[in-house]
Amino acid sequence: MAKWSGKRKKVVLLALAVIALVAVAISQMFSGGNKETASLLTEPVSIGDIEKTVLSTGIIKPSLQVSVGAQVNGQLKKLYVKQGDRVKKGDLLAEIDPTLQQNELRTSEAQLVSSLAQRASTRVLIKQYQQELKRQQRMFRDGAGVRSDLEKAQAQYNAQLEQLRMNEAQITQSETAVEKAKANVGYTQILAPMDGEVLGIVTKEGQTVVSSQTAPTILVLADMDTMTVHTRISEADILKVQPGQPLWFYVLADPKRRYEGTMGNIQSAPDEALMEQSSSMSSSQQQSAVYYNGVFDIDNSEHLLRTYMTAQVFIITEQAKGVPRVPMTALGQRKDQNTYQVRVKKGDSVETRWIKTGVNDRLYAEVKEGLQEGEEVVIGSTIAMARK
Repeated sequence: MAKWSGKRKKVVLLALAVIALVAVAISQMFSGGNKETASLLTEPVSIGDIEKTVLSTGIIKPSLQVSVGAQVNGQLKKLYVKQGDRVKKGDLLAEIDPTLQQNELRTSEAQLVSSLAQRASTRVLIKQYQQELKRQQRMFRDGAGVRSDLEKAQAQYNAQLEQLRMNEAQITQSETAVEKAKANVGYTQILAPMDGEVLGIVTKEGQTVVSSQTAPTILVLADMDTMTVHTRISEADILKVQPGQPLWFYVLADPKRRYEGTMGNIQSAPDEALMEQSSSMSSSQQQSAVYYNGVFDIDNSEHLLRTYMTAQVFIITEQAKGVPRVPMTALGQRKDQNTYQVRVKKGDSVETRWIKTGVNDRLYAEVKEGLQEGEEVVIGSTIAMARK
């Protein structure tokens, strides 16, 4: 019995020693002072820029794009450009076989000559009938003339005056036909309406173009020096976005390059409302997402941006440049909209402080009051991270 009591006493003492060691470890983990501050993660208050943005997706298009077509019928005889060529306004792009138009011009010119000859003949007859009318008038005054002959001479003279008016109208019609025919001959040469780049060739050499109601497209020309970005802004963000706000974007082909611009016009109604044919919308339309179009121009003098590229656009709704800032992870308890509690490391101790914040971009918050540049704020601890 005494032997069993000795062993039992040793077990109890060993258990008490283990409990004491565990208590010391727990005490060190949760006690204040140097033990805690040695395990804290901190970051100094820094000076930097903060941007609050609205994200949208955009499509890049040329600021000016023209479908160059033919105004006359005929076979496309020659193309003088190829895709990717840069042209100046007035440059010859293509030529349509002018045979039909030249024949029309010759016919119109011949009709004009005929009309001019008819007018000249009418003037000769007018002069003749005028002399006969004067002779009949003298004879009638002297009593030697007959009234019927005088009336006949008057009628012939008046008829020729009307014929002259008809000839003048025919000449005007013939001159108009000649001008139209000359214009059609000119239209057989397709000239560049603007400076730009040939985006694509639609009609090939040898094809016949027929201009009936609409001008068939021969090629597409665009001004690639300035591009327009068409963005789709969500209904949830539209009230945050205004014309004139700064923005930046990148394209998927080069995410590292940042392009900067300014928001231009913003559409007041979504496309669905503009295309709506009836006064009532279906339930499926009402439940779909609503987007508003915003557009802005961007310089493309380097010609790196291409038509229909996708752009990730960041519209800056609020920004602060060169201001003190702290990580959002440093913000603790919230007192009001812009007042938060932070923990500041002072030597080997930690103090709690209330600060006022401004703009935040979900990573950093602007410090309005309560902290100075360089002060260390607590953003976490190594112990807390070890438990996870």
